[in-house]
Amino acid sequence: MPLAETHAIEQEPSATVRGMVVPGGFAVSESLLSSLPNLEVISVFGVGYDGVPIALCQQRGIRVTNTPDVLTEDVADIATALVLMTSRRLAEAEKFIRAGSWTSGAFPLAHALRGKTAGIVGLGRIGKAIAYRLTAHGLTIAYFGRQQQVVAYDYCDSLCGLAKKADFLIVACPGGSGTKHLINAKVLSALGSDGILINIARGSVVDEVALIAALKTGEIRGAGLDVFENEPQVPVELIDSEKVVILPHVGSATHETRQAMAQLVRDNLAAHFANQPLVTPVC
Repeated sequence: MPLAETHAIEQEPSATVRGMVVPGGFAVSESLLSSLPNLEVISVFGVGYDGVPIALCQQRGIRVTNTPDVLTEDVADIATALVLMTSRRLAEAEKFIRAGSWTSGAFPLAHALRGKTAGIVGLGRIGKAIAYRLTAHGLTIAYFGRQQQVVAYDYCDSLCGLAKKADFLIVACPGGSGTKHLINAKVLSALGSDGILINIARGSVVDEVALIAALKTGEIRGAGLDVFENEPQVPVELIDSEKVVILPHVGSATHETRQAMAQLVRDNLAAHFANQPLVTPVC
């Protein structure tokens, strides 16, 4: 049964609001929470809940949920697509043929995937799904994270160490203050002139100023980006660069996954209001 049949739906903050739905990455400010004195639960439409002040919610006894797992496969597909697009120069190749340039000569050579190394920053659900896909393409997998895991991939105990080893540095870690600008000028320098940065996590994890500089100077070879620091605003330097493949944050953007995410949001709210255990609790 739709929640709208049993609960009133408010579009604006109100003292009567008991539950709130926000998109992943949405910044839930302290002032917004202050305007909702009876708020009991926040259901995040996304896996990332870095915009929610968890400590404050815990102090007030506000439950927080998200939508993990259901978007893992689609996001991993986009990461794999960006690896293919950047290595094989597929976006450039499409522009080449649409511009009628093929009649004047062959498209320039690109780079194969086999034999390369993918360095994954954050080997969680999505990171593992990316690793699984790229292994099938003949890549060696290495990773960096908060702790070493029992997996068949090489562990690097430093981010720069991973970047030096990687041909593709793939960002799949959570966003938030703890990972802001984790990929900085030092890391990009370690990635090197043959390296490609892929980001399907949060735009805040990458220092875009440092990334633009590294692309301009040739310090790295290219980038594939589905997320940006100030979405939907994208720096013109990234839009204009032929070294960059850019997508409008479409990692989970399929009919099937968005429906599953919506259902999980609904199920968490329904469970809370029925005094049942939350399906996917964060806190």
